[in-house]
Order: sequence, then structure tokens, then C-alpha cells
Amino acid sequence: MASEPKNAIKPVASANAPAPGGHYSQGILANGLIYVSGQLPVAADGSHNVEASFETQVRIALDNMIAVIKAAGGSCDTLVCVTAYIAGVDNWPTFNRIYAEVLGDSRPARTVVPVPTLHYGYLVEVDAVALVRSDE
Repeated sequence: MASEPKNAIKPVASANAPAPGGHYSQGILANGLIYVSGQLPVAADGSHNVEASFETQVRIALDNMIAVIKAAGGSCDTLVCVTAYIAGVDNWPTFNRIYAEVLGDSRPARTVVPVPTLHYGYLVEVDAVALVRSDE
């Protein structure tokens, strides 16, 4: 059986993150990297709770991001970069604290973008790029 070419582009999906709500994939695997689409704090079963605290929303969004990375064979340790969109710059210190707790020793490149609003009225959305370990 022939192996996939190194430049193959393959969608990645995880049952531990919400299904896409539009015309996109949870993640795309290409050239040894997983590109994770923006993850809102939507429960894996697709249910919404926009009234959840900012802290709870951050944890859910990061869990969704990590679930997609793991589905591709990566981990927090293989994160290359993360972009976080947060409603209100005043939420930055709380985001930073929770992000550090969740990622532990992993310190990928990161951008935090304060925004006025996010879809459904959520307070945070994250996307990421991570290296996928290969046995090759």
C-alpha cells in the first residue's frame, strides 16, 4: 500500500470538539502541521452556553483546540503558534492565567487580539498551528 505524499492535505476531525458550524474543517493536516480552525467555547456535543463565565469559556475553547490537535497526533508540546481573540482587553490577564495553566511548560508563539464581539456573543475564540509527530 502506497503511503500518502508528504504534501497531502487532509481534514482532521475530533468527536471531542464541536462539529463545524459552517463550510470548514475542525483542522487541516498539511506537511506535518495541523492547522486548527477557530474554536469557540461550544461544547463538544454542539450545545451553547454564552452565559458561562469568561474563565469557563476559555477552558472550553482551549480544550476544543487541544482535542483537534490530539486527533491529528499532536499535543500541547507540539504547538507552534496560537491566536486568541478575546472580547475586551480587560479579559487579557484572566486569559493569560488560564492559558498558562492549561498549556503548562508549552510556550508556543502567541497573539492575543482584543475584539469587540465574537460569534453568538462568546467572549473567546482560539486557533492554532501544531507540529504532528511522525514515525517516519
